Amino acid sequence: MNKRCWLNLNLSGSVETRLISGPAPYLQKKAGPKPDLTEEQKQEIREAFDLFDTDGSGTIDVKELKVAMRALGFEPKKEEIKKMISEKDSKEEILKAFRLFDDDGTGKISFKNLKRVSKELGENLTDEELQEMIDEADRDGDGEINEQEFLRIMKKTSLY
Repeated sequence: MNKRCWLNLNLSGSVETRLISGPAPYLQKKAGPKPDLTEEQKQEIREAFDLFDTDGSGTIDVKELKVAMRALGFEPKKEEIKKMISEKDSKEEILKAFRLFDDDGTGKISFKNLKRVSKELGENLTDEELQEMIDEADRDGDGEINEQEFLRIMKKTSLY
């Protein structure tokens, strides 16, 4: 059975190697490009956000999200709202992990970045194993992993 490796960054900031056995089913489907928003659409979204960000904090808390959901015609339970916020927090934690890998600030995880993290953790991964990790996550074929690719591979391996 073919084993695939991926580094798992826990919310505590520690990293562990995670082996994934078998074929990678998440590599079979490729999402199409998302359309860009116009400046007018972005402004409308900002204005809608500001309506619900009643304390002007730049974030929407549980209470504000509940009001926003009700305004959209939903009747969410408090638990559902908390879950939505928790999921967003998880994404932010994964992006923090991405930035730990991307120590040179290029916006991408290169082979060099991955090798550095592997060595820092005392992992005995071969160059071939490290390259396989890059290849599995790299959707645009540039040989590096951007934020979206990192989020995707973490989501597909159920790490967030």
